[in-house]
Amino acid sequence: MFEAYYLLEAKGLIHSKNRSGHYVSQAAKALPPEPEATSRPDGQARPVVIGELVLGILESAMTRDVVPLGSAFPSPLYFPLARLGRATSAAIADLDPWSTVDDLAPGSNALRQQIALRYLVDGIKIGPEQIVVTNGAMEALNLCLAAVCQPGDTVLVESPCFYVCLQALERLGLHAVEVATDPREGIDLAALEAAIVRHRPKACWVMTNFQNPLGSSMPEAKKQALVELVTRHRLPLVEDDVYGELYFDNRRPAPTKRFDREGWVMHCSSFSKTLAPGYRVGWVSPGRFLREVTYQKLTTSLATALPVQLGIARYLERGSHEKHLRELRLTLRKNRDDYIDAMSRHFPSGTKVSRPAGGYFLWVEMPEDVDTIALHRTAMDAGISLAPGVMFSASRGFGASVRINYGHPLTTRVDAALQTVGRAAMRLSK
Repeated sequence: MFEAYYLLEAKGLIHSKNRSGHYVSQAAKALPPEPEATSRPDGQARPVVIGELVLGILESAMTRDVVPLGSAFPSPLYFPLARLGRATSAAIADLDPWSTVDDLAPGSNALRQQIALRYLVDGIKIGPEQIVVTNGAMEALNLCLAAVCQPGDTVLVESPCFYVCLQALERLGLHAVEVATDPREGIDLAALEAAIVRHRPKACWVMTNFQNPLGSSMPEAKKQALVELVTRHRLPLVEDDVYGELYFDNRRPAPTKRFDREGWVMHCSSFSKTLAPGYRVGWVSPGRFLREVTYQKLTTSLATALPVQLGIARYLERGSHEKHLRELRLTLRKNRDDYIDAMSRHFPSGTKVSRPAGGYFLWVEMPEDVDTIALHRTAMDAGISLAPGVMFSASRGFGASVRINYGHPLTTRVDAALQTVGRAAMRLSK
């Protein structure tokens, strides 16, 4: 029954009032259509030169005074930081001195056991010894690339893809080949195989659950086919799964790791998106590349700070994390619907907005003549951050698109910011 309410609310036919119930809307609003076309990149291998562009855009928005439509994180007020702090204090008070030198590179055994348990609940048998704790998912993903690639090698990426992926390729001196990606179901497997045959890449980086920035999610059958494809070609698959636990349906969508029988999937995730961004604790289960990833960890950062590892492990042991996640998912789902409703009122005709089933990003395709770099500059002048589409492409495509973060409540200030952006887009499209 609740699914029916959610569907009607998403269509604008009803609305909810806190502690009161659902009511028929006086006038159902026409919501913007979803993006439909699969991207069609040129398929060329190219060095990545995007760092300065991304840094300039991010630096302009690194203040709490800016409305964070372009932010990569949800509101910090959504996280149980007080409970996590108490768990960290208790863990430090009980600290075994020898634990400060035990398991440096792979990470705290207590935390790896908790992560392994979470895998098991999701139907994936991975032991603590198969997990390496990292400084956020960003380090995990970088370690994976460094473990299997050399400067000048080629990596296949989605089109568009998260700019952190492009930054990692640029830092390591790797070439990117963008692969056609559907805004609903993710990377095109036929295009992916054609790129594998043509370019002989050393790795493929994908985000199969609530992809950043599109919000797309692969169906399970397609994920299984993806694993079969990379296994057949003996191609390491770097899976960025940081949003997998932020699902709005009844169960967590499977990572591709569930279908991996021969260890070609290097599964990366993090607590930064679900629990504590500033703690910077992530992990990787690198399959057959465990030794190579561990070596990279030893020769770069050596270890992840022990107090935060023990704090998260103690917090997870106490069993309140699932309740927090349930509340966070409900909040983000409501935010998604609120933001889409606001865009239907404020954004220009012809705008298309994604309908992600999890995460906290909307992919917004403006009318073709809107330059979203110019829109970003106009928004920043008004104290509003945006993430223009060119940040998500090695070829600087998607110039009329933006990514919008709905991980913050739709306050009066945020609604006014969306109205300002919509008006600016209308002026630019004339």
